Amino acid sequence: MPLTPLDIHNKEFSTGFRGYNVDEVNEFLDQIIKDMELLIKEKKELEERVTLLNERVEHYKNMEENLSKSILVAQETAEEVKSNARKEAQLILKEAEKNADRIVNEALAKSRRVAIEIEELKKRASVYRMRFRTLLEAQLEMLDNGDWDDLENAETELETV
Repeated sequence: MPLTPLDIHNKEFSTGFRGYNVDEVNEFLDQIIKDMELLIKEKKELEERVTLLNERVEHYKNMEENLSKSILVAQETAEEVKSNARKEAQLILKEAEKNADRIVNEALAKSRRVAIEIEELKKRASVYRMRFRTLLEAQLEMLDNGDWDDLENAETELETV
């Protein structure tokens, strides 16, 4: 067990014949007591400081651990955001491709319908033209026919009567 300043203070030496000078020994012991008290006080202060610094170190270690966890969470979140963005971009691209295919298919269908309508109109125009020609030919035939002459004669006969 280490000595304390109180132990040194209470220590008594037996005196012998022609022993040490008591005043010098007491004076030296007083000096040792003062030095011991200072050393103990410094030791206590240093221990308190070490405790405080250890607490700070522990605090900083906790902060470091929390920051590391936060960085990991941020990295994971960033990766997740990137992944979601890629997935969303792929979905948008697929949707755009589907829309483009739909638009192209609708345009092709409309083009086919228009082509069919054009053919139908050409057929109708051809039929109309043929009917009109037939009508005109019939009218010309009627003009060339002698029926008009008979009609003129009947008219003059009616006028004479």
